[in-house]
Amino acid sequence: HLPCAWVASVPESSWWPQCQAEGPVGPLELLQGGCVTMRSATEINSLINSRSLCRCCECLRCCGRRDPRPRTVWLGHPEKRDQRYPRNVINNQKYNFFTFLPGVSMAKFKYFFNLYFLLLACSQFVVEMRLGALYTYWVPLGFVLAVTVIREAAEEIRCYMRDKEVNSQIYSKLTARGRLRGSGILVPADMIFLRTSEKNGSCFLRTDQLDGETDWKLRLPVTCTQRLPTASDLLQIRSYVYAEEPNIDIHNFVGTFTREDSDPPVNESLSIENTLWASTVIASGTVVGVVLYTGRELRSVMNTSNPRSKIGLFDLEVNCLTKILFGALVVVSLVMVALQHFAGRWYLQIIRFLLLFSNIIPISLRVNLDMGKIVYSWVIRRDSKIPGTVVRSSTIPEQLGRISYLLTDKTGTLTQNEMVFKRLHLGTVAYGLDSMDEVQSHIFRIMGGRSARLAPAVKGLSLATKVRRTMSSRVHEAVKAIALCHNVTPVYESNGVTDQAEAERHYEDSCRVYQASSPDEVALVQWTESVGLTLVGRDQSSVQLRSPGGHILNFTILQIFPFTYESKRMGIIVRDESTGEITFYMKGADVVMAGIVQYNDWLEEECGNMAREGLRVLVVAKKSLTEEQYQDFEARYVQAKLSVHDRSLKVATVIESLEMEMELLCLTGVEDQLQTDVRPTLETLRNAGIKVWMLTGDKLETATCTAKNAHLVTRTQDIHIFRLVTNRGEAHLELNAFRRKHDCALVISGDSLEVCLKYYEYEFMELACQCPAVVCCRCAPTQKAQIVRLLQERTGKLTCAVGDGGNDVSMIQEADCGVGVEGKEGKQASLAADFSITQFKHLGRLLMVHGRNSYKRSAALSQFVIHRSLCISTMQAVFSSVFYFASVPLYQGFLIIGYSTIYTMFPVFSLVLDKDVKSEVAMLYPELYKDLLKGRPLSYKTFLIWVLISIYQGSIIMYGALLLFESEFVHIVAISFTSLILTELLMVALTIQTWHWLMIVAELLSLSCYIASLVFLHEFIDVYFIATLSFLWKVTVITLVSCLPLYVLKYLRRRFSPPSYSKLTS
Repeated sequence: HLPCAWVASVPESSWWPQCQAEGPVGPLELLQGGCVTMRSATEINSLINSRSLCRCCECLRCCGRRDPRPRTVWLGHPEKRDQRYPRNVINNQKYNFFTFLPGVSMAKFKYFFNLYFLLLACSQFVVEMRLGALYTYWVPLGFVLAVTVIREAAEEIRCYMRDKEVNSQIYSKLTARGRLRGSGILVPADMIFLRTSEKNGSCFLRTDQLDGETDWKLRLPVTCTQRLPTASDLLQIRSYVYAEEPNIDIHNFVGTFTREDSDPPVNESLSIENTLWASTVIASGTVVGVVLYTGRELRSVMNTSNPRSKIGLFDLEVNCLTKILFGALVVVSLVMVALQHFAGRWYLQIIRFLLLFSNIIPISLRVNLDMGKIVYSWVIRRDSKIPGTVVRSSTIPEQLGRISYLLTDKTGTLTQNEMVFKRLHLGTVAYGLDSMDEVQSHIFRIMGGRSARLAPAVKGLSLATKVRRTMSSRVHEAVKAIALCHNVTPVYESNGVTDQAEAERHYEDSCRVYQASSPDEVALVQWTESVGLTLVGRDQSSVQLRSPGGHILNFTILQIFPFTYESKRMGIIVRDESTGEITFYMKGADVVMAGIVQYNDWLEEECGNMAREGLRVLVVAKKSLTEEQYQDFEARYVQAKLSVHDRSLKVATVIESLEMEMELLCLTGVEDQLQTDVRPTLETLRNAGIKVWMLTGDKLETATCTAKNAHLVTRTQDIHIFRLVTNRGEAHLELNAFRRKHDCALVISGDSLEVCLKYYEYEFMELACQCPAVVCCRCAPTQKAQIVRLLQERTGKLTCAVGDGGNDVSMIQEADCGVGVEGKEGKQASLAADFSITQFKHLGRLLMVHGRNSYKRSAALSQFVIHRSLCISTMQAVFSSVFYFASVPLYQGFLIIGYSTIYTMFPVFSLVLDKDVKSEVAMLYPELYKDLLKGRPLSYKTFLIWVLISIYQGSIIMYGALLLFESEFVHIVAISFTSLILTELLMVALTIQTWHWLMIVAELLSLSCYIASLVFLHEFIDVYFIATLSFLWKVTVITLVSCLPLYVLKYLRRRFSPPSYSKLTS
């Protein structure tokens, strides 16, 4: 059982008695008063199939799609439920049981040549069009379909099992006894927070799966329900929640909670602070909530686009080439009939010629490419240098070799979600990691050897502005301010030796963990602990610190001013219990604190220096208050909070009255630890011609710091921070200002991006695409997908999206190639991605080595298969033209099938093992990847070259056989077919750049199969003739004439115009 009990509304009371008698029904268990809790998120699939629910549903109306609308959810009164809700499941499958075969068939036959061969095979049922045995057409087509169906079925089964694992999580049931266990559980649905087991009446929520932010969010339960004596009382009260209609906004919520059976009735407003969205994680305690939205109405699902079947650009290019080949097929057929002067039933002759030259479009092309994709996927999975890599979509490995834009998440993708304290700056002196022992010695000098009564006296003395303070007292004041000015709560857990209550009572260090809404704050508090001043206790009204000497220092929290994105600062007013002194501490971003602290000449310069090092800088200040000053402030503050109109403005004005002439204490520098080798990986991608965009839901300052730290923005590049715009005029002015910048990285927020895309989409995308790097912060999941889509539409280039959280799924699915990173944010992104890696640095090898090899190998393989088919089609055309344009096949039966299968299949397919350079060279010289972005390995130029080679070789072989044969037609077949097989084997050897032992085996095996099969081909070939010397010299001459010139041309090209990779290999 997992810790969270989820309260929801239930089906109508008509089936309540029966369910009560029969026990649990599928995924929901009924509780007292008609409330239910979610027991299994996956089994909702069976919900509409349960007979009880079917009795209360009219057909499938309960799960039918309707326009979203507001709802009222009752606690304890299921009969008052006003609507049905969708099923609560995660589904990443492309097909279901009924749509699998139709869907796969549609996906297969939308390729032109697959549809062509289906029509071709069907035409053989017409006697007048039949050219040979039916199996010569249906067996290859059936094999193609079988390979596709098996591959798709395997992927769908794997996807189903992954979804089933996620959907099968079990949740605790809320009963009259209130059984709740555990913590750290994924919220299964969108809910309103009703109760918590935490003493302080609140809990922390991890939202990194939803919005990408690692900051823990503080959530508050409904006050009325939190005050109930026990959780089971939730089932006894008469209350309901009114909620707005489902929408995609994850940062806002509007609703009310009403209790009718109290006197007077209780009405509470509900906001985002009272919500628990699906895909978030309860970080502290146990909670009880009422379900509002499920299934497709979840915030996380509405921010996720539906999975689509991705078709690679390479496949589209091959499809285009086959259309060209079909045009050539039609032209050749028309020419043949025209040369017959359209005599007799010429329309039937056209169809027969279309069938006769059907080899121009190779049916084996798709099979070879599909099997090649399977090999590439296997090679990627087996690569020991990128362990844990999973290929979830084996249809697009060639896409990895042609990426122009890489769009990456920040949190958990580029960074490790681990903050490390790096720098303490006091103006005249700075302390780094290597000098923290000096800070510790200063703290021990002030607090270590003194009594608890003497230590505050020293502090009081150090506060006197007219007394020259020593460096130790300055360090001590800075460390104490950092230890007090935060929202961190220490929590004690049992470690197997000490139980929780005892650990909390004695402040056991080994049992203590810190909870906070920001990892920065945890890093700061952990640092103060490391230098001797430890945060050991905190509740809503007090803070306890422990000095190096073990003395407990008590402080009363008088006021807290939390951090907001608008204010960029937070403050706290505390009273020292031992001296009664009141101090106002504040920390915040340098841009706002510069106008609050007293004048100094070092703040701006040092903040700039630390920011250039990629550190997240906070300015810490303080102000001492007398009792009269504080009482005056408190009176004005309370009055401002009671205001109905302009409350936030009045509160801010009162607080600002304190924020004047504050004493600057120090600067702190915290670094968000990057993942291993992020910097060299980004450098490699840049050198490969790939532009990197960072799309994150995090704050602008954080995103900018990470971009600098990861060297996404190089030290020589300027950064243009796009200021916040709210209307068309402001966007126009800011775009004009940005247009004047050159070679400048862009940083823009999601709100400004939305305005720009609304009014100036084309202009903004044109400018952004010229930037060496772009950082989009505060991006919603749907915005990430929108940016990917716009890049595809505006540039026509291939995009790759990399992320690790649920908020990245839309972006990953929208991109041409989606890569998921399995990290601390779960597996939702990796499950929805085409490729899954364990570390960001593996992306470099995935693209530079595997992507490059896959694309070049498939390009060579496809063109060689086309060459193989054009050769035999050219021979057929020559043969027909010599024999008065008769529509008679040159090769029949097993010869035509064996040619593209056992005689040449293995050597041709062995091209999937070929590579031009070693993987180490490809990683060392990423510029090699840049050559692929123009699509040169498979272009109209290379296609035309292979067509000319095919025409040349096919003509030489056929005319040579016609010139050299003696008396019988069967000799023409023997000479030409043998020469054709040998030519294909030699051409494979000519194409190979790096030999693999399997290639040699394939060549020898194919040649052996052909020689061995000659014994059984007496129907087509004269066995006695092939054993003569005449046959051997004729075949040798024809083969040499067809291949030798190409070998000479290859040598001359490598000698005088070598490709870029050959310079490296030499």
